[in-house]
Amino acid sequence: MEPLRTGISASRPDAWAKVTGQATYVDDLRPEGLLHGVTVRSPLPRAILKAIHFDPAFDWSGVVVATAADIPARNCIPVLDDDQPALADRLISHAEEAVLLLAHADPLVAERARRAVRLELEALPPVLDLHQAMAHAAKGGDAVHARGAVLKEIRISKGEGDGPWDGAFLTVDDEAETGAQEQLYIETQGMIAWADGNQVTVTGSLQCPYYVQHGLCAVFGLPPEKVRVIQAVTGGGFGGKEEYPTLLAAHAALLALKAGRPVKMIYDRAEDMAATTKRHPSLTRSRAAFSAQGELLALDVDFNLDAGAYTTLSPVVLSRGALHASGPYRCNHVRIHARAWATNTPPHGAFRGFGAPQSCFAIERLMDLAAQELGLDPAELRRRNLLRKGDTTATGQLMREEIALEALLDQAMAASSYTERRSTFARENAQGGDESPLRGIGLATFMHGAGFTGSGEKRLSSRAAVELGRDGVVRVLAASTEIGQGATTVFQQVAAQALGTGADCVQVEVPDTALVPDSGPTVASRTTMVVGSLVERAAKALRAALEADGLPPDAGAEAVAHALRLRGATKGPERWEESYEHPDWVVWDDESYRGDAYPTFAWAVYVASVAVDPLTGEAFVEAFTALQDIGHVVNPLLAAGQVEGGVAQGIGFALLEEVQWRDGRMSNNRLSTYIVPTSLDLPPITAMFRETPGGYGPRGAKGLGELPLDGTAPAVLSALDQAIGRRLTRLPALPEAILPCLSQTRENLHV
Repeated sequence: MEPLRTGISASRPDAWAKVTGQATYVDDLRPEGLLHGVTVRSPLPRAILKAIHFDPAFDWSGVVVATAADIPARNCIPVLDDDQPALADRLISHAEEAVLLLAHADPLVAERARRAVRLELEALPPVLDLHQAMAHAAKGGDAVHARGAVLKEIRISKGEGDGPWDGAFLTVDDEAETGAQEQLYIETQGMIAWADGNQVTVTGSLQCPYYVQHGLCAVFGLPPEKVRVIQAVTGGGFGGKEEYPTLLAAHAALLALKAGRPVKMIYDRAEDMAATTKRHPSLTRSRAAFSAQGELLALDVDFNLDAGAYTTLSPVVLSRGALHASGPYRCNHVRIHARAWATNTPPHGAFRGFGAPQSCFAIERLMDLAAQELGLDPAELRRRNLLRKGDTTATGQLMREEIALEALLDQAMAASSYTERRSTFARENAQGGDESPLRGIGLATFMHGAGFTGSGEKRLSSRAAVELGRDGVVRVLAASTEIGQGATTVFQQVAAQALGTGADCVQVEVPDTALVPDSGPTVASRTTMVVGSLVERAAKALRAALEADGLPPDAGAEAVAHALRLRGATKGPERWEESYEHPDWVVWDDESYRGDAYPTFAWAVYVASVAVDPLTGEAFVEAFTALQDIGHVVNPLLAAGQVEGGVAQGIGFALLEEVQWRDGRMSNNRLSTYIVPTSLDLPPITAMFRETPGGYGPRGAKGLGELPLDGTAPAVLSALDQAIGRRLTRLPALPEAILPCLSQTRENLHV
C-alpha cells in the first residue's frame, strides 16, 4: 500500500462517479409520491401586493398552493439579518420576489398553473441602481428599506489628522465601477424536501448545510435536531449556493408540509439567472498622495456596493472589500469609508472573492494612474510600495510572516517576459497599420485574507471529526462541502498523511447535519486552512491512540492499515473530534475595525497580455501568468485548476459579462445573451506557486479559492491601458467602450 500524503496531485475520489455519469445530483432523485414545485414571482421591483387571483378556467385539482399564511413560524430567511421574507406578504421589494408556491405531480401542469395566477400589484417608485440610490439619499428621498438607504457602513482609519496631503508631490483621484456578475454554476439551484410538522428533511445542491438548517429552524419553529440537511452531489457554487439554497429549501419544505408528500424544486437556467444572487455592483472613489520617489503617503477610499433589496450577506462582502481596498501596499495614512446601499433589485450575494475583486480593481487602477503621472513603469511603482514583514495594514495589523511579494513580482515578470513585451508592444503599436492589432501587457499585485474576518472564526467555533469504523476505515466528518473545488480530495490527503496510511483507509463522508459536526460554511477560502487543520488534528489523535496500542512510530502504511482494522474490529466505532482554537495573537475589534483582520494572507502577482482588434474594439487575452504564494500546496493539480478556473471567471468579469437590467430585472438571463468565456476565449494560463513557510493550515497551507478573482481583471485592464492608450475604469470593458478610444489612439501613436 502506498502512503497518501499532501504535496502531490492525488486522484479525486469523486472523479469516477462524475465522469461516468453515476454521480447522483438532486434532479436525479425520484422519491415515491414526488410533486414538482414552482414559484410565482413579482414582475415589479417595488409594489404593494393587493390580491392574488387564480384563473377559474384552470383545473386546480391536484395543485398544492402555499403562501406566506402557510408559514408555521417566522416569515424570514435569517442570514445576517431577518429582513428577507420567505414569501412576500404585503410589500414587494424587488422584481422576481417569490409571492406564492405551487406544486403538482406533473411538472408541466405545475408550470401551467403558475401561468394561471395573476398578482394584483400597486406599483411604488423604485430605486434601481447604485447611482440612483446615492442620489436619492442625498436628496432626502424615501427609503426603500426599513433600515434606511444604507444597510451597512464601515470606517477604517490609520494615521493622525489629515496626513501629508498638502506636502505631497503628486495627488491623484480616480473612480472605478464594476457591474453585477452571474455565478453561472453548471448545475442550477435545486432542492427536495420532506416535511410532516415534526421533522423537516431536505437534500439539494448547496454549500453550507448548517446555514440551511438554521433558516429552516426559523421558518418552521423547530429545534435543530428536527431539521436534517443533506448535501446532494453539487455542480458548482462559487458563492451562489451559500445563502440562496436556504430560501429554496424553505419553499420546497413549505409545499411538502402542505402536501404531505416530497416536493422537488429545480430552477431552469432563465429563472436561476433572474432570481438568484450575483456579485455586488460597486462604485469606488479613491484619492492618493505620493512623494516624488513614488512612495504612497496617504490614501482615501470611498467604497460603495449595491446590496439589492435585502441585507443577506452584504455586510461580510462589504467588510471583505473594505479590508482589501488599500491593497498590498504600505501606507501610514489611510481612510476607508464603505457602504452597502439598498436598491430594489434581487439581493446581491456572495461570489468568489466577495467584495475583494471590486476593491482590488479600484486600488490597482489607482496605482496604474499614479505610475502614469509619475512616469514610472507600473511594476516599479508597486515594487516601491509593497508590504513587507514588520509593516502594518490599514487596520494596524502587524505583518508577522515573511512576505515574498517582491520575489513574486520578479518571478512573474521573468516568466511572462513583462519588460521585453512591454517595450515590443509599444514599438509595434506605433509602427502598425490601421488594421493591425494593438497589444499591451499589464500586471496586478494583490493579496487575499484567508478565513473569516477578525473574530469570525472564533464565533463559528468550527468542529470536525474522524471516526474509526468496525471495518477499519477512517471516515472524515465535516460540514465542508465538495462543490467541485476538491475538498474531498484534500481532506483525504490530509487525514491519510496524519495517519501515515493509504487512500483506501480514509473515506470522506457526505455532509449531513444528522451525522457531521458544524464545521462552518464552505466559503472564504477557509476549507483547507481552517477545517483541514481540524481534520489533521483529529487524525493525529487517532494515530496517537494507535501508537498507544503498540504501533511503532515509524510504521509503514500497511502496518497502519492493519492497526486500524484491528482496533476498529475490537473497539469501533470510535470518534475523535477537534474544535477550532483561536490563536492568542489574533486580536480584532469589530467596532473599530482595528487589529488582525485575518490570521494569514495569500499573495499573488498576475500578468496579462491583451490584443485589441481595431476594427471591432474586441479585446482578447493572449497570455496569462498567475503566480501565487499560498503556503503549502496540498494538491498541485487541484490548485492549478482553481487558478485556471478563477482566471477564466476574472476574464469574463473584465471583458465580457454584463448583466443588463430593465426595470430592476435581469433582461439577458439566457446563456445566449449573457456572454461568458468559453475555451475558445481563453488564453494559455500559466499557473505557478511559491511556497513560503508560515501558513496557518496543514503544513502551512493557506486559502486559494477566492484569490484568482481578485487580480485577474485589474491585470487585464492594465494591459488594455497600453494597448489602446486610454484608461478604462468600468467593468466589463466591452467593445462599445473600447472602440471610441481607438481612432484617437492611432493618431497619437503615429504623431
